[in-house]
Amino acid sequence: MRGIPLLASLAGSRLVRQVADTLMVRHAHYRTRQLDTLPIAQVQQNTLLSLIRRAAATRFGQDHDFSRLLSVADYQARVPLRHYEDFWTEYWKDTYPRLRGTTWPEDIPYYALSSGTTTGATKYIPVTWEMVRSNKKAAFTTTALFRHVHPGARLLTGKFFFVGGSTELRPQADGSRAGDLSGIAAREFPDILRPYTFPPPELALLANWEEKIQRLAERSVSEPITAISGIPAWLLVLFGKLKAISGKATIAEIWPALRLVVHGGTAFDPYRDIFRREIGSDRVHFCEVYPSSEGFVATEDPRYHLLRVIPDHGIFFEFVPVEELGKKERPPRHTLAQVETGVNYAVVLTTCAGLWAYVLGDTVTFERRSPPLLRFTGRTKYFLSAFGEHLISEEVEKAVASAAQSCGVHVVDFHVGPVFPEQPHLPGHHLYLVECADRLPDPQQFAQAIDAALMVLNEDYAPHRQGDLAMRRPEVQLIRRGGFAEWMKARGKYGGQHKVPRMDNSGRLTREMLDWFRTHGWLAS
Repeated sequence: MRGIPLLASLAGSRLVRQVADTLMVRHAHYRTRQLDTLPIAQVQQNTLLSLIRRAAATRFGQDHDFSRLLSVADYQARVPLRHYEDFWTEYWKDTYPRLRGTTWPEDIPYYALSSGTTTGATKYIPVTWEMVRSNKKAAFTTTALFRHVHPGARLLTGKFFFVGGSTELRPQADGSRAGDLSGIAAREFPDILRPYTFPPPELALLANWEEKIQRLAERSVSEPITAISGIPAWLLVLFGKLKAISGKATIAEIWPALRLVVHGGTAFDPYRDIFRREIGSDRVHFCEVYPSSEGFVATEDPRYHLLRVIPDHGIFFEFVPVEELGKKERPPRHTLAQVETGVNYAVVLTTCAGLWAYVLGDTVTFERRSPPLLRFTGRTKYFLSAFGEHLISEEVEKAVASAAQSCGVHVVDFHVGPVFPEQPHLPGHHLYLVECADRLPDPQQFAQAIDAALMVLNEDYAPHRQGDLAMRRPEVQLIRRGGFAEWMKARGKYGGQHKVPRMDNSGRLTREMLDWFRTHGWLAS
């Protein structure tokens, strides 16, 4: 261990960086050729059967006769689809955090905390040592696909900037640790590679986002950043601070070696033009990734500009047509070899962390089967995550109800969606269109009450709102009584089973509704 600091210092030397970058390109070509020639159906079946053998002696394995399962068909017949709430209630709740032998045979070293469940503010997702290796392989695959297409975009001659949550991990009763997935990744990051990354541990640990963003900007402005990853809303905040500190007009002037922006977690299209303008260089490329706390699903293949499923990193994938999910006790489940293009599927994972036929909650559509290329299309339930805030319908409903109670009014109907920033230094916000039954509340007071309620209901919301850095306080536009009904009539959707759409993560419908209410005189404020 005493030799690690010396090796790390050598790894940071200019010569070693150049050699490492050359080796990275060679690996990129090898890994891409490997992916292109994998027999996906066989690889996926082998993955599943290997996982089944590992967990045969667990309580879950015994409950589902793992010792007798010999094929994908056997598995699908014996193991039904489950959601997080099912795993928590049936297998984890009574012994958490001591889950050894329940759904995985070994102790769980980490738990990734994730919001977005209907049972509470936080999910506790097991992260095994195998999953740590799986996530590392997915990260290396992401850079490999990029460098295969852009071999001249040198990344290791500078530093990769990770803009993530706090890396602080909370100790659990059994010695495991729980926290943000980025914190787990930071803890498991090899010391010998730290000269190639930013920020240093003392900055990554900061939990106060307002302070953290400022200090990240101050420290990184003089760093040789070649790549950066993060949620788009946070990156824009960082870019604004960098320009203010440096006096430069573009990010390319601050970081002339920047070649790659890795983004995920939210739709990027509304941000693309602003990012181009902020960065100010066509030599910088964008790469989408599709990670989750439960497992890494896909990464962009720059040759196709679509997300590509990674089939060989310890995760077995299934896909259920969204229209069948919840309507049948055992809906059809398609493997990567069986999916069809143009169908909206719910993603189902079986992982090396003890998740079995786990409904992730995301929806995708395949654009191509070989290689498996897809687009992320949304969530199986209403959701709002335009800025990485990860709100679900139940949380928004509770916040609106809480605001109505505190303001002494009764809400008849409402709709909420994002308003994306038109200027890079002005964060976006949520727009609520609210119709009340009797008197109208003060819209500012109502918005403040919603804001306060969501900070309590959702752990991801508060950091995004802190200091108005990534998201401003919600805006409320009051609708006169009967306005929503008239809007539904105008769309031919009045009465019967038709309902006002509560949430719109794209912002397009929200904008159309606001324009319609304004044009037809239904705005009350």
